[in-house]
Amino acid sequence: MTIREALAKKILVIDGAMGTMIQRHKLSEADYRGERFKDWHSDVKGNNDLLCITQPDIIIGIHKLYLEAGADIIETNTFSSTVIAMADYDMQSLAYELNVAAATCARKAADAYTVQNPSKPRYVAGAIGPLNKTLSLSPDVNNPGYRAVSFDEVVAAYYEQVGGLVDGGVDVLLVETIFDTLNAKAAIYAIKKYFRDKGIPELPVMISGTITDASGRTLSGQTLEAFYTSVMHANPISVGLNCALGAAEMRSHIEELSQIAACYTSAYPNAGLPNAMGEYDEQPHETAHFIEEWAKEGFVNIVGGCCGTTPDHIKHIAQNVQNLQPRSLPVLETAL
Repeated sequence: MTIREALAKKILVIDGAMGTMIQRHKLSEADYRGERFKDWHSDVKGNNDLLCITQPDIIIGIHKLYLEAGADIIETNTFSSTVIAMADYDMQSLAYELNVAAATCARKAADAYTVQNPSKPRYVAGAIGPLNKTLSLSPDVNNPGYRAVSFDEVVAAYYEQVGGLVDGGVDVLLVETIFDTLNAKAAIYAIKKYFRDKGIPELPVMISGTITDASGRTLSGQTLEAFYTSVMHANPISVGLNCALGAAEMRSHIEELSQIAACYTSAYPNAGLPNAMGEYDEQPHETAHFIEEWAKEGFVNIVGGCCGTTPDHIKHIAQNVQNLQPRSLPVLETAL
């Protein structure tokens, strides 16, 4: 069953936070380095994507916890696996390898659970993060016209990432946590170019933006409707929101998106808003209650969790939506 066929039948559940689960392992600098990078010239602790190479069993174990909790879709641990983001650790040369390794970890876990229960196939989403550089905004307040990166550089970085994810065996590509739509446009262009260059069928693309505050806009200033209009040319399988907000704060935006989206919709909020220590206090049953309400209202097709959520959150979400109908796709008027 393809992911598109599954979406027509039920609400699919995507996994929760990877970073939150990695933190539970309390890994040291040596753990991150492993044997291969034990003499690396700079610190690498905090480079969570590197663990797909140095500690694959930990990453596979986290994937399995989410699958056990009921996730239909698991995301690769590749949020920062581009030459641009890896420059922070001087590991640009590893970008392609990181994506292949991460996709392989997720594929192993997903396939094991699909074999256990073929009636509930599990899917791997290749996670494509927003980058740590933005095309729409200047990092220098004294020079608003300055950009730290060019469109072509961003396209090249995403092109390499897409190649690694596809070679690693993902089912769908997920352009997520979008705060700058121009970065997302570069990712979309890179995806289209990759499949065109290779002459192979395109994988489905999921797109998920981030509303950063009560203004209802992305960080680069777009309203939700403007963001949606800007990315629909990619013909995504789904458009949605993740991160930045908890479910309570995200509700009105998900309702709006459900009314304008011609494709499936997704929502995976944080476990509430962070407290003064930057930690997330919202309990699994609380997050699940919010998302269950969205499902009953017919707002969503894909649900899950972002920062601060755990397998327990995903378990509660999966239980709360398992018997609810997915949002129906709108019937669009066609020009005569």
